Amino acid sequence: MKYGESTFDIAYLLYAVISGCIILKNAKNKTEKYMGIATLILGCGDAFHLIPRVLNYFTDADLTAYLGVGKLITSITMTVFYVLLYYVWMGHYGEKGSHKLTALIWCMAAVRTVLCLFPQNGWLQNSSDVTWGIIRNIPFVILGAIICWLFFTKRKADKVFRALWLLILLSFAFYMPVAVEAGILPILGMLMLPKTVCYIQMIAQFHKAQREQ
Repeated sequence: MKYGESTFDIAYLLYAVISGCIILKNAKNKTEKYMGIATLILGCGDAFHLIPRVLNYFTDADLTAYLGVGKLITSITMTVFYVLLYYVWMGHYGEKGSHKLTALIWCMAAVRTVLCLFPQNGWLQNSSDVTWGIIRNIPFVILGAIICWLFFTKRKADKVFRALWLLILLSFAFYMPVAVEAGILPILGMLMLPKTVCYIQMIAQFHKAQREQ
């Protein structure tokens, strides 16, 4: 278990960070830069949580605070990732995006970030409080739903990102039980593996989009 999960986590982090660098290096326009930045933010942000998680398997040191703060950082970087996906959507499909929609997306991201910073989350204690798990994820779910819907409406117009809406939907379906109830049922933490696979597939689609530009 610990060797399999640790190997998977490290491989994912390397893939995400290396992919982000490659996409940025080969970026020919602003949209591709957004894809590269989003990928880097995703990989680097997840590293703050996954590296302490891997170390926790192989050391007796108390990493509670590191794991909790890692979750905080990952929560914020995931939020930024979805905001950047909005700009990828606009650039890839030539959409301008309404001022109200843009404001709503930034508002949900800001509210989510602020809620994550509340001490009631108990990050330093690596708390799994169900109430705050729900509260801080409400704006995040709204943000994800908007991005999912935007890509869903364009699914027939583009082969590259045709399935991106489904990957977003699945990533939330796997993430929410972990974010809300993993403290009660630790076995739910296993859902993070298929969630990560969804992110790997998203990154692969970024590569495909760049190749086909």
